[in-house]
Amino acid sequence: MTVLLYGLPAPGLVDVPAGAVQVSPLVPGSDDLAAWPEASAHRALVLAPGGTLERDYVLAQALRALNPGAQLTAFAPKDKGGSRLKKALERFGCAVAEDARRHHRFCHVQRPAEPTGIAEAIAAGAPRVLPALGGLWSQPGVFSWDRVDPGSAQLLAALPPLAGRGADLGCGVGVLATRVLASPAVTALTCIDVDRRAVACAEHNLDDPRVTVRWADVRRVDDSLADLDFVVMNPPFHDGGAEDRDLGVAFVRTAARLLKKGGVCWLVANRHLPYEAALKEAFARVDVKSETGGYKVVEARK
Repeated sequence: MTVLLYGLPAPGLVDVPAGAVQVSPLVPGSDDLAAWPEASAHRALVLAPGGTLERDYVLAQALRALNPGAQLTAFAPKDKGGSRLKKALERFGCAVAEDARRHHRFCHVQRPAEPTGIAEAIAAGAPRVLPALGGLWSQPGVFSWDRVDPGSAQLLAALPPLAGRGADLGCGVGVLATRVLASPAVTALTCIDVDRRAVACAEHNLDDPRVTVRWADVRRVDDSLADLDFVVMNPPFHDGGAEDRDLGVAFVRTAARLLKKGGVCWLVANRHLPYEAALKEAFARVDVKSETGGYKVVEARK
C-alpha cells in the first residue's frame, strides 16, 4: 500500500506507517508530489502549510494523486491554518470528519470520485514568472515568493561587485544571485536552498554557466565547497514556523567554514537577532554596513 507523507509531523502526533513516501519540498531527497502519478496512492498524510495558495495547492495535489475513495488526513496547528482546513477540503467536494488534539486540527476525508476545483487550485499554486521580482520564476510557498523581501533589498543596496568563487546560502529563487552574477569577475557561484521549489525556480532564473544550484540543507553542506572567496546570504530564522535563532547561527558557521582566509561574507539579518557573538567567533573582522528599517547588513571577513 502506497502512503504519501507531506511534511515532518512531531513525534507521536500522527501514526506514520513504515515505508511512507516523503513528498515535502522542504525535505532534500524527497519525491515530488506534483510529479506523483494520478490516482496511484492509497493514503496520504499532509501536514498542511499555512499559506492559502500553498495549502490548497498541496491538498489538491494530494487528492489528485490518491485513488478514488482513498483516505486523506490533513492536519495543522490550530493557530497556523488548522481551523481553516475543513472549509478548504469541503471546497474540493470532500465530506470532512474533524477532530482535535495536541493543539492541532485533523481532517479526515475520502477522495471523491470527481473532486471539484482541483485544477484551479493547482494552477493558482504553480510556478510562474513575476514582474515584481524582475521577471524571475517563483511559486507560492517559497520565501517571499511574490516580492523582494526588505532584508534582501537592503543587502542588494549595500552589496559591492564581488569576484572569484562564491556561494549564495539559502538562495531562494535567485534574487541575490542575480546581482552577484552581474559582476564579470565572479567565476563560479554555488546556490543552495532547502526548498526544492526554490531550487527549481533558481535553475530557471540563473541560466549562467558559472552557476551550480544544489537542493540541500545548508547546515549539512560538506567541505567539498571550500576555499571560497565570498558568501552572500539572508539567513532564515524560522524552522517549521517557529523562530529558531540557532538556524541563522548555523548559517554563519557554515559560511566561515567554507570561506578561505581573507574571504568575505555579506549577510543581512533582523536587527534583534543576536548573531554578533557567532560572527566575532568565526571571523577576524566584522563591520555593520547599515542598520535601517529593522535590518542590519554585515560584512564579515575571515
